[in-house]
Amino acid sequence: MPQLSAAAVLQLALLLCAVPAQYYISQWSGSTAAQRYLATTRLIKIWKDWRKSYLSSTAWTDWANQKMSDIKSLFGIEEKVSVASPSFDTMLYDNDKGFFGASKVVRSPRPSYVFLRVGEVVMERKGHMVGVVVSWDSEMQAPPEWVDRVYSHFEGGAARKTPHYKVLFSGPGPTSLLVAYLPQTQLERVTGTRPNIPTMEKYFTHFDGKRFVMQPWLKQLFPEDEAEPADQL
Repeated sequence: MPQLSAAAVLQLALLLCAVPAQYYISQWSGSTAAQRYLATTRLIKIWKDWRKSYLSSTAWTDWANQKMSDIKSLFGIEEKVSVASPSFDTMLYDNDKGFFGASKVVRSPRPSYVFLRVGEVVMERKGHMVGVVVSWDSEMQAPPEWVDRVYSHFEGGAARKTPHYKVLFSGPGPTSLLVAYLPQTQLERVTGTRPNIPTMEKYFTHFDGKRFVMQPWLKQLFPEDEAEPADQL
């Protein structure tokens, strides 16, 4: 009896499944174009959910870790928990090392080459996301590992001397928040727009129609940012 390769077996299985699958789809989807569209949409959603649950390496890893934890608990094996350094995502929100605009040093005098100000609404040029500036550094302040991950060797040298801004964006959910540390070259000022971003009350008291007005504690760090930009006078 001839031996079939794995590829041949897969092709044969697909051929055998094609006719029943076609019959099932035709019966399930309905006769009208609208019914077929809705049925196709449901099939795509089912496939995406199934793929995320069963084909995602993250889902399988989480499942395996949970099972391993259950087994260790069953046999009384304790795991040693190592205290890891904060991730970059955590440090973007806040840190005590002065990275990503978190420095408590007063930004005064304000360099003329720092174009944007705290409280201004900005747009990220690549993704066209609209956010609000909550801090800035006249030069990049970030861990070397983060710089190597975000920039190439050539770009990193130039980026270190470029003003960087901590910007808040609204996330995919109504209460989710995205924080970014972006160079001045990727941002542009936007006027007449008030983005709906969570936690804004922590940094600002209100929106005056052009920009967000800083809380007193933020004014102390950026005392010259309340002045109207020269190109808006």
